[in-house]
Amino acid sequence: MNKTKNILVTGANGQLGMEFRDLEKHFPDFHFLFVSKEELSIENFDEVKKYFAANNIGYCINCAAYTAVDKAESEKEIALAINATAVGYLATVCAVNNSWFIHFSTDYVFNGRGLKPYKESDATDPVNFYGLTKLQGEQLALKNNPAALIIRTSWVYSRYRKNFVKTMLRLFAEKEQISVVADQVGCPTYAADLAAAVMEIISKGALHPGIYHFANQGITSWHEFATAIKELTGSSCIVNAISSSEYPTPAARPSYSAFDTARIQSIYGLHIRPWRESLAVMLKAP
Repeated sequence: MNKTKNILVTGANGQLGMEFRDLEKHFPDFHFLFVSKEELSIENFDEVKKYFAANNIGYCINCAAYTAVDKAESEKEIALAINATAVGYLATVCAVNNSWFIHFSTDYVFNGRGLKPYKESDATDPVNFYGLTKLQGEQLALKNNPAALIIRTSWVYSRYRKNFVKTMLRLFAEKEQISVVADQVGCPTYAADLAAAVMEIISKGALHPGIYHFANQGITSWHEFATAIKELTGSSCIVNAISSSEYPTPAARPSYSAFDTARIQSIYGLHIRPWRESLAVMLKAP
């Protein structure tokens, strides 16, 4: 594979992309190229090819994604273009240029009817259009580039951009009490931990293709997650537990989407922190 130290990070202004920006200073041996959708349209195959040809890309970390789960039910074309078609383009161009391709997927590729943490080998069956587009992105990535590395993650949050933790912090400041769904269970993921894991993998110099699961350790519900945020920030806001049926959304959500992360820990020797520990770190970040 291409040994150049140039790392292209797409979707560089999203919460995960911003975490890679923060890591840049810790990896002086690599040269990072951060691009937003305005700077590189990954849905344009010719544009992607030209960019790779001009910049000698060694690694492509695709943080670009259409993540508006409910809007995806009505904005199907754009969701499909970003989450599937563009992923296929990036995978193809990486293969042609002997560049490593690292792509992120989601717990939403599963139907949520599982009873134990999902392994990479478990059958996929998305329950909404967003999940379907992410699954198609996985399939195109591996079809067009068998050397691709796909990391499924879940419940991602960061001190950057919009996410569940920041929404809770805002609501705690605005309201005396709120209601949060208690019957959807999964694994929160601190985007900074995910970005650090990817750079650890790259730094080791041996990428093993295929699908991996990454999330912080431990299983929780959205209500328990919100309660932990409340406790760690000393908020007096009351957090009420409700059922999914009391909070209907345009897109269905999987009720259970916990991950088994043994494979990525074993193959890459990663240590993954418990979700409560990572949440505390994020809340203390400047």
